[in-house]
Amino acid sequence: MDHRLLLDARARVLADLAARGCATADAVSVLEEACSSRQWWAEQWPAGEVYVAGLVAQDVQDALLETVGRWPACTECDADEPVHSLYIHPDLGGPDPVWVCEESGEIAAALGYLAGQRR
Repeated sequence: MDHRLLLDARARVLADLAARGCATADAVSVLEEACSSRQWWAEQWPAGEVYVAGLVAQDVQDALLETVGRWPACTECDADEPVHSLYIHPDLGGPDPVWVCEESGEIAAALGYLAGQRR
């Protein structure tokens, strides 16, 4: 496995965690666990390496739902709407994963670029 892809995935998800104020020690531990798990997965399926970044993001998102709630929440939609999440598209997570609003279906940001999202 090309470890640069895994390091890139880690950096992108960490940037998005930080952009939303969620880069806590617990969240970073979840990220490390997701990276470790996806490293094994990519070693078993080398052609799937291009999907690692999006899958790591999905793994972190799923794990954080149980402990901190929805992450990342959409900040694009009208403030009067109920809180809703962004999700990674395409579903398999790659090869160019983006965060998409679950309500509007609009792209909010590329993975790793939530800090540049319009507010």
